[in-house]
Amino acid sequence: MSAASIRSLRRTKHTARIVIIGAGTAGIAAATRLLEQGFKHVLLLEAEDRIGGRINTIPFADNVVDLGAQWCHGERDNAVYQRVKDMNVLEATEAHYETFRCVRSNKQVLPDDIANNLKAIAFNSIPERQTELVDFPGSLGDYITKKYWQEVGKLPPMNRTIAEEFLENFHKFESSVEAADHLYEVSGRGHLEYWLCEGELLLNWRDKGYKSFLRLLMNAKKDEPEDLGVLKGHVLLNKRVSEINYQAADEIVIRCWNGEVLTADHVICTVSLGVLKEQHASMFVPALPEAKVRAIKGLKLGTVDKFFLEYPVPPLPEDWPGFCCLWLEEDLQELRASERFWLESVFGFYPVSYQPRLLQGWIIGEHARYMETLTEQEVLDGLLWLFRKFLPFDVPQPQHFLRTQWHANPNFRGSYTFRTTYADELRTGAWDLEAPLLDVAGKPRLQFGGEASHKHYYSTVHGAAETGWREADRLNTYYRSRTAQL
Repeated sequence: MSAASIRSLRRTKHTARIVIIGAGTAGIAAATRLLEQGFKHVLLLEAEDRIGGRINTIPFADNVVDLGAQWCHGERDNAVYQRVKDMNVLEATEAHYETFRCVRSNKQVLPDDIANNLKAIAFNSIPERQTELVDFPGSLGDYITKKYWQEVGKLPPMNRTIAEEFLENFHKFESSVEAADHLYEVSGRGHLEYWLCEGELLLNWRDKGYKSFLRLLMNAKKDEPEDLGVLKGHVLLNKRVSEINYQAADEIVIRCWNGEVLTADHVICTVSLGVLKEQHASMFVPALPEAKVRAIKGLKLGTVDKFFLEYPVPPLPEDWPGFCCLWLEEDLQELRASERFWLESVFGFYPVSYQPRLLQGWIIGEHARYMETLTEQEVLDGLLWLFRKFLPFDVPQPQHFLRTQWHANPNFRGSYTFRTTYADELRTGAWDLEAPLLDVAGKPRLQFGGEASHKHYYSTVHGAAETGWREADRLNTYYRSRTAQL
């Protein structure tokens, strides 16, 4: 037996060196669980100058805003909700995302009866548990479009042009839920495998933000960024990883972009799917197995960005609970020929809970990625132009403006994951991304976590947390079984 094999056999929970790449939800969940289980040498390498990953709560206006994950989606079987349900930190968000006004690009506001009929049809077209999708071969876009027009046909005759404009906007709205550029790239069959947690789907974090959940995981006592709780001494910031070499039999070598080299017995990689897509070919030595590469290629991390506009007083009239933008065809053609073409994918603006002076807007897809390349002033000028184009009243200049840039950041390259029709063609999914790389003795060497690796709760914080716990438990099970054998 080689010296390397002997060293490996001697490893215990007290001596095994575990390096976790990424201090987002999955990485923090894995690290805190490992420490609870008695592992001593646990280290998180984080490329950013902060922890949290796609949870990023920052001070803004009257309290805070969440640049990334914003809501706890559901209650039953939701790991986030179950952890905080008795702490009085969550409550249902106002019905802005259901009661918004529908405004056309000629400033016409749809009458409530027409708008409500179209909203009801659109929302009921979303296949949550619908059996029609079991054998449905097309995309989610195909399904929703077909269902929408079937239901519209049952109503009294209405202006088809307006119905088409509303459907276009709804596609953008639902694409933001999926994080897709458009719904025709979202797997219809895969939508059935996504588990929707029952209960309130838009639970906001009052005036504390999503970082409250991370602080709970870390058992951080102080509401200060530097308080890492049980992870104190276990996190290194600004450590962007360039290479993970798992070729040797005894240890894994991790190289950072700054030239630093670390070694480990186990690596749990929780970087985003966007980073894996961009860097997997150069990051892993040897190259990842073909099944894992297919999953990386087939799944997609889309782009959803936010705008936050702060005003001295609430900017919308009291009877306006937000609004969505319906483009007339002639106006849309004119927009597409202009430098502000990216505004086509800005689909709506809504108030923010516990921030009455804020207006929050959303943009998706390719146009969001283009928006990220513009200056902040160019983006703000575009949005103000959009307000003048649509709204039948004046909206003042905001006193502060903020936009997100999730795709432009090389440590993320997007917002959250969905299953594509291409993944269906490749016959791959999160199960291939999740699969750990083991040595000949069954020892987990290179493991994968993060929301993209969850088969049923991808795109969510509770899904990300579950994958972190999953990988920690995988190591704990391995060492417990070895101890039993000894």
